Amino acid sequence: MRGSATDQTPTAGSRRKRRTAVAVSSAALLVPLLGAAPSPSATQSSTGGLQRAFASAAAEYRVPQSVLLAVSYLQSRWDAHSGAPSVTGGYGPMHLTDARTALAATEHLAEGTEDPRGDAARAALHPTPRVPAGSASPPARLETLPKAAGLTGIPTGKLRTDPAANVAGGAALLAAAQKDLGEPLSADPADWYGAVARFSGADDRATAAAYANDVYDVLRTGERRTTDAGELVTLTARPRLSPDTAQLERTGLRTVSDDGTECPRRVSCEWVPAPYAEFGDNDYGNHDLGDRPASQSIRYIVIHDTEGTWDGVLNLVQDPTYVSWNYTIRSTDGLIAQHVKAKDVAWHAGNWYVNAKSVGIEHEGFLAAPDAWYTEAMYRSSARLVRYLSKRYGIPLDRQHILGHDTVPGPTTSYIPGMHTDPGPYWDWRHYFELLGRPLHSTAGKRGGLVTIRPDYAANQPVYTGCVTKGEPCAAHGSSEVRLYSDHDENSALIKDIGLATDPTTGVNDLSSRVSTGQQYAVADRWGDWTAIWYLGQKAWFRNPRHEPTAVNAAGLVVTPKEGVESVPVYGRAYPEKEAYPAGVPVQSVSPLPYTLPAGQRYVVGDVLPGEYFYSVTFTTDSHRVVVGKDLYYEIQFGHRVAFVRAADVTVEPSAG
Repeated sequence: MRGSATDQTPTAGSRRKRRTAVAVSSAALLVPLLGAAPSPSATQSSTGGLQRAFASAAAEYRVPQSVLLAVSYLQSRWDAHSGAPSVTGGYGPMHLTDARTALAATEHLAEGTEDPRGDAARAALHPTPRVPAGSASPPARLETLPKAAGLTGIPTGKLRTDPAANVAGGAALLAAAQKDLGEPLSADPADWYGAVARFSGADDRATAAAYANDVYDVLRTGERRTTDAGELVTLTARPRLSPDTAQLERTGLRTVSDDGTECPRRVSCEWVPAPYAEFGDNDYGNHDLGDRPASQSIRYIVIHDTEGTWDGVLNLVQDPTYVSWNYTIRSTDGLIAQHVKAKDVAWHAGNWYVNAKSVGIEHEGFLAAPDAWYTEAMYRSSARLVRYLSKRYGIPLDRQHILGHDTVPGPTTSYIPGMHTDPGPYWDWRHYFELLGRPLHSTAGKRGGLVTIRPDYAANQPVYTGCVTKGEPCAAHGSSEVRLYSDHDENSALIKDIGLATDPTTGVNDLSSRVSTGQQYAVADRWGDWTAIWYLGQKAWFRNPRHEPTAVNAAGLVVTPKEGVESVPVYGRAYPEKEAYPAGVPVQSVSPLPYTLPAGQRYVVGDVLPGEYFYSVTFTTDSHRVVVGKDLYYEIQFGHRVAFVRAADVTVEPSAG
């Protein structure tokens, strides 16, 4: 939940601080396990193979093997994560939750995770309290592992680290849920809808139904995947399977009204409003009322991570002295809470221009915790929401419109060092775009003029440092990002970002020399297994071997400085020319960033749009104005972050292929 940078003319100091401050970790029930995880060999099942573990558990607890496989796929995609917990303390292929253990194991790490996104340049609005292990019980959805231990007699430690034991624990929980509903332990997968809904841990009917529907979608389509431990697991498709959805009525789960939430029909969504409140002295919070898309278009969706757990995050967004965002998504089951209507402007992106034209979505998670994995349920729920918003507001499904918070540009030079870096290198963009229905693939021949960054997430494991202790290596983990060098040699210097005024490092929050999956760049050169791209006004090299490519060829439009021009300025916002401002609206400076786009270099075009500024510095809306200019801008992929150039300064041309 990051604070919003505003470049509006301020009327109240405290309001300005809230809109520019960075929010750090919220009050958290647990902190993910950041210490060394057991090695893969230590977690291998003695039964010899995960597929056999599913068959054995299904037979022992009389649960259809296909149901067990489908539930596990939605929980973890069958990965064991070497015994490390998810962002909500879930372990193993069945994501059995043990929040107390995850918290107790990591209390000593709280200081090391104080600045998880590199936001120290801005003051925190709230401290980061920790809930002691002896406090009130966590919700039932966060304590399924101890319950599984009671049902199976398997020690909790083994349920956390042994995949076969974990699968058995999940089977026992499903069988217990089926019995509680008064249903027989049937061999027909169609008879297990209610038990699957209960397994989600949701306490309301809509969330449980959305989860169960996803499980049955997996059953119908089937899946085949090699896990993080290198095991092939297969689920045969059953396309005509029709579950007994009437069982949901007997689950005893509460019914929640959507209260007019703006969500797709096949997700669970509840209204938890962020307050629009006045404090006096022209100060107010924590968002702005608007009239989008009538007043201005919505062009971006910004993906965030919360750096805190569900309950604490929801408490913060309801605090009028805090910042805001539009949606939060829960990790355990994909429940969505909406806080700000799309017509209004939330304070979330750290760039007022982007705020005014975007929707912000928070995901329960932690950037600097590589083993604190996200659940498939959350990825799928998020993708459905993004597809819905994309269709409703005409937002293109690409990386220049579906932004990570880490790709939002600093609006001016002074903001660059404090811009956020979430959701970070461990968010699986390649899988996410598959769920969005826009898989990343080659769109050009062998020598396309552009490349789309697309490493194999699991195999791509660049070294990062500072997840727990400054300068110390993070745990090895799959990543969506690829490192950039000044030459075609991994011993050469890392690419430097002059806007940061610091030397580049391998720090988990240092974006100086990294590109991210789905981003597109113009090819500047090639050398053996290396490819160079134009990046921040420089030629930047990355390893791209033919046998294990980290990028695929692409085609599209690029901009280059007009003929005879040595370089053109680059901007962090697309504001109108001064002549466009009406009386009563202060003219906003069109101030360039410290970068330039030199002659001969090319950068991929993401969009063309007029200069635009949303003036809203008062609680009452009568003075609010949307100023639209005549000058056009191109949004480009300039570095790790996007940027803008004036159309009058550049020439647009197709990439050479």
